Amino acid sequence: MTPLAAQSVLITGAAHGIGAEVARRLAARGARVSLVGLGADALRQVAADCPRAIVFDADVTDQEALDAAVAGTVEAFGGIDTVFANAGIGAPGFVRTMDPESFERVIEVNLIGVWRTIRACLPHVIERRGYVLPVASMAAILPPVGLGAYGAAKSGVEALGQALRVETQGFGVGVGVAYFSWIDTEMVRGADRTELGATMRSTLRGPLAKTYPVSAAAEAVVRGIEQRSRIVACPRWLVALMALRPLLPRLTELATRRDIAEFDRIAEREVATSGSDPVGAGGAAELASRTSTAH
Repeated sequence: MTPLAAQSVLITGAAHGIGAEVARRLAARGARVSLVGLGADALRQVAADCPRAIVFDADVTDQEALDAAVAGTVEAFGGIDTVFANAGIGAPGFVRTMDPESFERVIEVNLIGVWRTIRACLPHVIERRGYVLPVASMAAILPPVGLGAYGAAKSGVEALGQALRVETQGFGVGVGVAYFSWIDTEMVRGADRTELGATMRSTLRGPLAKTYPVSAAAEAVVRGIEQRSRIVACPRWLVALMALRPLLPRLTELATRRDIAEFDRIAEREVATSGSDPVGAGGAAELASRTSTAH
């Protein structure tokens, strides 16, 4: 395993939340970090906390900008040891009523963007016999009611990571998949400010109802990069939850049966009044980037 202090790490979604905190922690351990994301001011604020960091304003759905970020990282650092494919957006909504453009955009950023990131970095990671860590979610384990687009994308990321692990084993590349529950990020707080998100989360009990600090998720990622882990999970009980997968769809049906009609009405009403835009600061940056590109 290459020590963190000797690694160059490319991080997407580095302007906010888990990506930003991972960058700070890696830099504090001596790693050189390439910060890729939207929101130039926010990216540079993170870079100010990360000695020797470099910054690239790039949307993971923009292949040309992403390729330029990868090329610039290789030029500056001599290669890429680890890629943390973290960029993602969330938009609560039911499959039946969610705005189609928003649904497709979540898939494009959270799944296709992860694939584009990995694909662009992979030749350099192979050269270093490095490590790839895409971000899935608890939404890839549990039926993602009210987060269908997000869950579909994250399930795809999980499958992508598992396929990549097998396909690259002959190159000496390590591949993990990261899973997070509710983490205290701007995206989760933004979802909680929607009527649908707040109402559905209020029905959760026990560990499923708890929100975990960004620091815990970031430390799990740093430890996963250091150990080239197959699974990075925060909290750790998500690993046990995976063993229950065959039971979870039916259990979710039973748990939501009484309230699902009301949830559906809330989802329909909310999309009619306020749309299905992605939430949180990252969502706002993505929406601004999309709007500027359209014009």
